[in-house]
Amino acid sequence: MRLIADLIRGQRVSRALGLLKYQPQAGAAILQKVLLSAVANWQQKNEDERIEDADLYVKTIFVDGGPMLKRLRPAPQGRGHRIRKRSNHITIVIDSAAAPVLSDSEATTQTSENE
Repeated sequence: MRLIADLIRGQRVSRALGLLKYQPQAGAAILQKVLLSAVANWQQKNEDERIEDADLYVKTIFVDGGPMLKRLRPAPQGRGHRIRKRSNHITIVIDSAAAPVLSDSEATTQTSENE
């Protein structure tokens, strides 16, 4: 999962979705769902902005270890081999690459501070 996360880190959301769609790894489909969920959350928080104008990109992505299921598989001569079924926690932060639009009062305040 971390290899796929490294692949899309810093990419535009549309490019990242395209990359994930054609990756053969099983984790790519899961990561694609999480990325779409992050985009939906961004839309929920920024209802006044259009997603096409926002120019979203993957700002941060990391994969941490999650709980592990431990099972035993029968082995020869009465032994048992441990099977570890791993899971993980995925965190994705997306941000808009477009510069925020300032109102007239904020723009005049910033220019007067710079002078």
